[in-house]
Amino acid sequence: AVLLEEMGRHVAPGPFAATVAQFVPTVRHAGTPDQQERFLAPVAAAGATGTLAVDEGAGTWDLDQIGASATRDGDSLVLSGIKCFVVDGATAEEIAVVVRIDGGLRVVVVPGEAVVARELDPIDATTRHATIDLEDVRVDSDRLLVGSDSDDAVVRAVQEATVGTAASTLGACQRILELNLDHARERRQFGVPIGSFQAVKHKMADMYCLIERARVLVYFAALVFDSDDDRRVIATSMAKAGAGECQQRCVRDGLQLFGGIGYTWEHELHLFLRRAKIGELHFGSSSSHRRRITRCAMSAL
Repeated sequence: AVLLEEMGRHVAPGPFAATVAQFVPTVRHAGTPDQQERFLAPVAAAGATGTLAVDEGAGTWDLDQIGASATRDGDSLVLSGIKCFVVDGATAEEIAVVVRIDGGLRVVVVPGEAVVARELDPIDATTRHATIDLEDVRVDSDRLLVGSDSDDAVVRAVQEATVGTAASTLGACQRILELNLDHARERRQFGVPIGSFQAVKHKMADMYCLIERARVLVYFAALVFDSDDDRRVIATSMAKAGAGECQQRCVRDGLQLFGGIGYTWEHELHLFLRRAKIGELHFGSSSSHRRRITRCAMSAL
């Protein structure tokens, strides 16, 4: 979580986040030891890349709405459906695709070259996204991850990826605040730094409080996974909702405090604004996760 936070703080490009925070946890939880060796050893040894394909266009990332399927045909699997907003979907060597098969959710590791991928024009130019077409894609049946007999492995993998996205969003928000603090010290109006104005101080304080709240929630979620705590569902949604609400305020107020220069390509602010905003779109919005938190709380009564 700390590493992904720093990557968000520096808008680091490249396949690391999709591979390590999405593909690797999926194979680790859903695959057998032999499958883990097959698909993860190349990542560790030679820098092979991977990603995770979940959403199908609804934008909710709700596993109950998965419609993509896999059908057995001898020693092969024939896939059907589409996946949207797949990070590095057009460049990853392996894609962990969540599908329905045998009455449950499973993951099929599909070679990137086997799918038809259409790259999207993203908000954040430092990340790459694609829509992938799975229709009639045929893969060997040993690419179906069978390390667990339940849907829980898929759910847990998606939850870990969600927390990773929240950490990256948090890092981008932290950098937005840092840039605004520097600007407020240097920019002068009426003969004094704008940071001396009460209205500016209030916005800075609000951003700081939201960032610290999001950091606590993200770190708590990471600790829950590390200790195999059974509060994974609510911790994941709290982290994602907290990071999402944080980015909403930081993007709005951070841009306003910079004024006109904040809109320009010449200034670096837009890079972090875009990274923070793209994080809101990955793995469910703040509102969808707040609804999940409510359901968890109500079910505990």
